Amino acid sequence: MTRIVVVGNGMVGHHFIDQLVQSEKDFKITTFCEESKLAYDRVQLSAVFSGKTEDDLMMTSEAYYQENNVEYFINEKVISIDRANKTVTTDKGQTLGYDKLVLATGSYPFVPPVPGHEKEHCHVYRTFEDLAKIRASAADSKSGVVIGGGLLGLEAANAVKNLGVDTHVVEFAPRLMAVQLDEGGGNLLRSKIEALGVQVHTGKNTQEIADGTTSRYTLKFADGETLDTDMLVFSAGIRPQDELARLADIEIGPRGGITINNQCQTSDQDIYAIGECALWDGKIFGLVAPGYSMSKVAAANIQEETAAFEGADMSTKLKLLGIDVCSIGDAHAQSEGAKSYTLNNEGDGVYKKIVTNEAGDKLIGAVLVGESEDYGTWLQLCLNETKLPCSASQLLVPSNGAVMEFDVPDTAVICSCYDVTKGDIVAAVQGGAATMGDIKSGTQASTGCGGCAALVLETMNKELMNLGVEVSTDICQHFKYSRQELADIVRVKEIKTFKELLHSHGDGHGCEICRPAVGSILASFWNEYILAEDHIGLQETNDVFLGNIQKDGTYSVVPRIPGGELTPDQLIVLGQVGKEYNLYTKITGGQRVDFFGAQLHELPPIWKKLIDAGFETGHAYGKSLRTVKSCVGSTWCRYGVLDSVGFAIELEDRYKGMRTPHKVKMAVSGCTRECAEAQSKDVGVIATETGWALYVCGNGGMKPRHADLLATGLTNEELITLVDRFYMFYIRTADRLQRTSKWMDAMEGGLDYLKEVIIEDKLGICAELESDMQRNIDNYQCEWKTTLETPKALARFSHFVNSTESDPAVSFELERGQIKPAELIPAVNVKTEDPVEA
Repeated sequence: MTRIVVVGNGMVGHHFIDQLVQSEKDFKITTFCEESKLAYDRVQLSAVFSGKTEDDLMMTSEAYYQENNVEYFINEKVISIDRANKTVTTDKGQTLGYDKLVLATGSYPFVPPVPGHEKEHCHVYRTFEDLAKIRASAADSKSGVVIGGGLLGLEAANAVKNLGVDTHVVEFAPRLMAVQLDEGGGNLLRSKIEALGVQVHTGKNTQEIADGTTSRYTLKFADGETLDTDMLVFSAGIRPQDELARLADIEIGPRGGITINNQCQTSDQDIYAIGECALWDGKIFGLVAPGYSMSKVAAANIQEETAAFEGADMSTKLKLLGIDVCSIGDAHAQSEGAKSYTLNNEGDGVYKKIVTNEAGDKLIGAVLVGESEDYGTWLQLCLNETKLPCSASQLLVPSNGAVMEFDVPDTAVICSCYDVTKGDIVAAVQGGAATMGDIKSGTQASTGCGGCAALVLETMNKELMNLGVEVSTDICQHFKYSRQELADIVRVKEIKTFKELLHSHGDGHGCEICRPAVGSILASFWNEYILAEDHIGLQETNDVFLGNIQKDGTYSVVPRIPGGELTPDQLIVLGQVGKEYNLYTKITGGQRVDFFGAQLHELPPIWKKLIDAGFETGHAYGKSLRTVKSCVGSTWCRYGVLDSVGFAIELEDRYKGMRTPHKVKMAVSGCTRECAEAQSKDVGVIATETGWALYVCGNGGMKPRHADLLATGLTNEELITLVDRFYMFYIRTADRLQRTSKWMDAMEGGLDYLKEVIIEDKLGICAELESDMQRNIDNYQCEWKTTLETPKALARFSHFVNSTESDPAVSFELERGQIKPAELIPAVNVKTEDPVEA
């Protein structure tokens, strides 16, 4: 029997043990763990402060090891290795022999040698014990600072923020996540994090942690600035835990780390090193996925199988403080001849960058911030060195909503954490796996970082469909229904609250997927006040404050201006409000006035002035109707055929406040010259000599799509009837957050089927659709007017519980005569070495 001793029982050490447990060979496995618990998921540590328990993070158990004859010792540290006699000795005096020794000692947090770093309320972020200390400090702290703006630092910031402490991030580099992100991605990530209330300080060299006066401590920076705080968390990087190997005279790299070869063997052929303690080709890999690959290679070689570690893909897909952040391959375009293509959509809070080879036909790197839906596709293009299915420009900004399809080979690694290929998933499905739970238990795919979940699900569903198996469309684990089915349940059973729906048709407490989806469904059918006690917990951040939160932490104010028409008196009021509150003022593409820079406590008085002047909320913050754009039409234009302004106002007044699966926009053009750009809208109306022409499912967003002609020669009444039916059918049948353009593309039968349903009444539901829409319209209310009349609702619009003062952290500078946030970046731009039409 071969004796295997594993020093370290973290994520990588446990994964190695798992490999041997599944072996048919006879091993005697012993593992030592310094901590009080066996392996747990360190990647999810911050989740403990947002509802998960320590048990939820456990990756193994004492019972599992006992069942598989794995001997384990917790709270026991190996302090020496006798290589000549092949034994290890622990701090409790135990000596144990081995045939093969595996060092999975991991890493330790780097604490900069700043004077004062040893103070009582200064912590590191690494273990359950560290979390307990951080929680204790937070209990009597008002503010906290995380030193380190990398991946771990932002995770630590999330933990501190979840404890209700005013949170700051201090980073030495000029941007956050400097290793993974370029300047554009780092800037957007910073703006999104600051919008959540976490203040970011970059380019800061901390010189001293001194005792404070108004706070417990004062951080002193090299540039002379200071920052007060009550507690600190160091998350400034890691160092390999190689002390045990050093003492045993095992080869160590010049800057630390246990040197290993491609078989993960150290300079002693009977001793292996895996994970963050190991140095391969001069590199330390600070992600769990490479550690899992090393453990697999080491286990194979110990079993006398052929396997080699030849590096690892360091691409990452993360959710940091709720923000999607992805990095693929050569994200900084450092390869010779590399070309970069970037899209910075500040309006939607999305940054994308593609890096190609010199020929421009292969993707070698990418960055995504704010949206991750392209990650799986782009990662596979990069890893498999697949020739691009289109130009790089079109991949970045697809035309007409086109989805780029390409064949992923069976050898493609879908889950890099556990080295699971597409072929492995296909084989699992062919072997009977039919759910994500089946795939996870059978292959371990998506049980690591979880970044591959969407691609794993897509691969599984495609193979199920190939086998003729019906694919689940459940919205989430709390409801065994699709979004369409939930909409039918709410409508038919007249369910008015999330609590009632969960009790009658769901399980658990709900999640970030089902809660806002159900909130949208309830609002679409019943149109009740969204800040009412039964509904406020379902709303996204923007809806909660009835305004779009901006990158600097302020809010936008967008009053509705139906059809772009307003009186001179109303125009004067807009100017007065903008001047009084020093707001950045802009005319939108939808013929409205945007105000930017309003602080939270200023929103109620601003809206009071606007409502008194006859304005209403423009719902710019909601998944709802935004605008109905118009040209001047027959009233003024010599080419105008019909009154486009009057009809645009009528349509906007009718559908204002309507909640939909995704935001929608409309336009009315007075003639076929199309000055209102109606054919790029969700609903577009164009005047002709025979009446109105109705176009549907256009989209001028990130993936543009030309609208389709639904009907022509319509009167006002006929068109409104069709639009009523169209919108309500969309509300009933669309998926969560699905735009009308994607809804149409996914609809079996497409435009022809849509005509059959809402024009020919094929399903016999047109009367119901019209009735549902009328009820929605009858229940309309201006949400800001209701809020101003509701003292309890107004209480949330203040920065401080005990003061009505402004937030001193928000500052502005002048640009073109108007204020702007001090770090404003261009709103939307596409920059590439080849021209791209954005």
